[in-house]
Amino acid sequence: MTVARSEDETPTPDWHAQTAEAVLHTWSVQANQGLTAEVVAERLEAYGPNRLAAAPPRKAWIRLILQFHNPLIYVLLAAGGVTLLLRDFVDAGVIFSVVVINAIIGYVQEGRAERALDAVRALLTNRAVVLRDGTRQEVDADRLVPGDIVWLEPGGRVPADLRLLQTHSLRINEAVLTGESMPVEKATAPVPAAHAVADRRCMAYAGTVVAVGQGVGVVVATAGRSEMGRIGALMGTVPTLVTPLTRRLDQMARQMTILILLVGFVTFLYGYAVRGLPTLELFLAVVGLAVAAIPEGLPAVVTIVLAIGTRVMARNHAIIRRLPAVETLGSVTVICSDKTGTLTRNQMTVVQAILPEQTLGVTGSGYRPEGTFLLGDLPIDPLRNEGLGALAQCAVLCNDAQLRPGSAADDDWQVVGDPTEGALLTFAQKAGAIASVLTAEFPRVDTVPFDAAHRFMATLHHDQDGHAVVFLKGAPEAVLGRCTQDISGMTLDARDWQRLIHQAALSGERVLALARADMPTGTTQISLADMTPRFTLLGLVGLIDPPREEAIEAVDTCRLAGLQVKMITGDHAVTAAAIGRQLGLGGQTVLTGEQLDLMDDARLRSQVSETDIFARASPEHKLRLVAALQAQGELVAMTGDGVNDAPALKAADIGVAMGQKGTDAAREAADLVLTDDNFATIARAIKEGRAVFDNIQRSLLFMLPTNGGEAGVIMLSVFAGLALPVTPAQILWVNTVTAITLALALAFEPAERRIMLRPPRKPSAPLITRLFALRLIFVSVLMVTATFMVFEWTLARGGSLDAARTAAVNMLVCGELVYLFNVRHFVASAFRRDLFTENPVALLMAVLLIGIQSAFTYAPPLQTVFHTVGLDAVSWAMILGLSFLLFVLVEGEKALLRRRRVMGF
Repeated sequence: MTVARSEDETPTPDWHAQTAEAVLHTWSVQANQGLTAEVVAERLEAYGPNRLAAAPPRKAWIRLILQFHNPLIYVLLAAGGVTLLLRDFVDAGVIFSVVVINAIIGYVQEGRAERALDAVRALLTNRAVVLRDGTRQEVDADRLVPGDIVWLEPGGRVPADLRLLQTHSLRINEAVLTGESMPVEKATAPVPAAHAVADRRCMAYAGTVVAVGQGVGVVVATAGRSEMGRIGALMGTVPTLVTPLTRRLDQMARQMTILILLVGFVTFLYGYAVRGLPTLELFLAVVGLAVAAIPEGLPAVVTIVLAIGTRVMARNHAIIRRLPAVETLGSVTVICSDKTGTLTRNQMTVVQAILPEQTLGVTGSGYRPEGTFLLGDLPIDPLRNEGLGALAQCAVLCNDAQLRPGSAADDDWQVVGDPTEGALLTFAQKAGAIASVLTAEFPRVDTVPFDAAHRFMATLHHDQDGHAVVFLKGAPEAVLGRCTQDISGMTLDARDWQRLIHQAALSGERVLALARADMPTGTTQISLADMTPRFTLLGLVGLIDPPREEAIEAVDTCRLAGLQVKMITGDHAVTAAAIGRQLGLGGQTVLTGEQLDLMDDARLRSQVSETDIFARASPEHKLRLVAALQAQGELVAMTGDGVNDAPALKAADIGVAMGQKGTDAAREAADLVLTDDNFATIARAIKEGRAVFDNIQRSLLFMLPTNGGEAGVIMLSVFAGLALPVTPAQILWVNTVTAITLALALAFEPAERRIMLRPPRKPSAPLITRLFALRLIFVSVLMVTATFMVFEWTLARGGSLDAARTAAVNMLVCGELVYLFNVRHFVASAFRRDLFTENPVALLMAVLLIGIQSAFTYAPPLQTVFHTVGLDAVSWAMILGLSFLLFVLVEGEKALLRRRRVMGF
């Protein structure tokens, strides 16, 4: 008995390059006996169970504490602490309440923790059939160890990485791992060590699915050492990227914190050294300044804007898993898309039928049997075309698949069996062939199954009169050599047919040849010996996984919006190039994974900008391509559906996974999940992402100038040696009520009409541009001037300090109310017919704010808390007049910008 090796002692991972006998010898196992129970126990101890280790989730209390991890929140907490030490309990309570409310909102809205490794683990099957101690037995898949002999059956998922020992017409669907659109024919012969995963025909990898046939293999890798586990480990090395919005907000928070502390320190020194103000009064003024300058409602407003955008996207089949990803979509400059299942349907389709005297185009895609036949551009009646009928008859009878209509909830037709055979059934139904009728008229008597060694399938049938006929289907080179004539009766011209095959292959099509031969009456068995040159060639069919019709339009839409679209697939270069041409991708240069391996990072960065199509790409290649684009300053969205896409989905600035046919691993690694698997949904999601960013920018453009005006009021009062026009508690009241009403209303602003015709924002562009800053300063000065005018005017009329402060607060609120209608359009005029109807929520929030502010001014409980008093009609006339003047002045500034042809910030 040989002691199991530890993982680090495994001699080589190139199992595909070794003979089956050498692999069996390495693991000290006999193919007809399997491992003994003792060896299994030892190896299970050495290698561990066949499942991936779970990453511990982040504790809830840590997530809650992180909600307070923001420089602006630190300043607010410090301001609250100082206020508490000064025994100003009301102001301190208001400050701490705002901080806690913001933290709760952020905690509740935070997305689910990453579970990509869990999803990869779920792809390992629960049960497996193995040979142990000379007997077949079913065991839990997590009890498999290297050296186990495993049986594979149709429809089953491969439980671990296997070196195949026997295959019987075995084809495995590896799309989730490699992106290969068609099931891969498997064999037992070794292949060169340099072959990529997609070309290792003697291997079966964990998580892939057996399409047809049977096989036997020896386990060579389990859990983390499997190809699936390697991808899981690769994902673990990919850091979660910070979104552009988060990056910009953090940068702005740091800058504002430094500015507020600096201004507060200067204000305190000036008031103490120059004005000689009491220390306690100065502390209160500086605390008020900090509270005024900090947009404490901003985190909540941004979260709500993102949440609203999330709900809008969900109604349009796009599910956001992380809130900041909503805005990230609006910043995307490059979309890297997987081909299979994303740009295409992942459903093989016959696109042309090549007959001896004509070539017919076939419309329709997928397995739904709807479409027409075209001769040139003209449709034909398939029922009147004898050659097409004979081709359809062979396609039905020489076929092991079944085609079933979808359920009421899912109208896509489903294939049971090999996808290529399913495509042939669809083709036959389009031609008018009825499978149930044909199989009844020509019952099958015997079969020569498909095998990679001879690359064809043959079936023997008897008609109602007892005549025997053999139908043959397979690779053209295998079928043509067995044909002596075509269906027209002409001697077979092999060179002419080879030319047609070559033309179809250049279009990325997989070509199958179909033929028939009469057999002697009474024939009941056929074998390979009967497959002699006696057949009549019925014709060829060209199959491809075609692009979605809506994907072609979506690619065009994205490019009009200034986005680059690149296709990265594990499929063959010829197929990728053909799909790329149909999608309208720029340039016909295709780079393969082998070529990428020969490039250093510098050369790759130069090539990635000039190339739109990448083929035979592994997970590592996709990661390198994403990194190369990001190194050039691009903001990358990566789409995909397979396990092989998951690391790149996580590495990209935003990962987009398919929700219907995508794997759990891809969905859990992504930021955005498309529930309709429609590439066109990405274009709509990008439009919504741009609208969300615009609304966040509107919120900033609304909140920051008003905060600047409030802070300016306090600074001016200190520098002028005047009483504070507003208290810290009153400032927090203004900031809170306007944030939950007016700023929130901006979240419902519709997208600009030409939003998808403007180029994407540069990822490096700051939140506050030069024009933004000028607007901020201009509005802040207007707010300060109007507030001081009302405050001083009220005092001059003989009003009390509380009355003057009440008037000042109402001036701030009214100024912000009219400014809301200014800021709904960055530059466009607010004097328009749809001012009150384009966004009904804005009007509703304005009415709500008027009610709340009336309670602030006249309700006794609030008068007690905030030291307010009722105002007379003259005071209100003064406030409303100045508010209207502020509105007109801002519109004047916008008119100047329009004259300079400025369209936005």
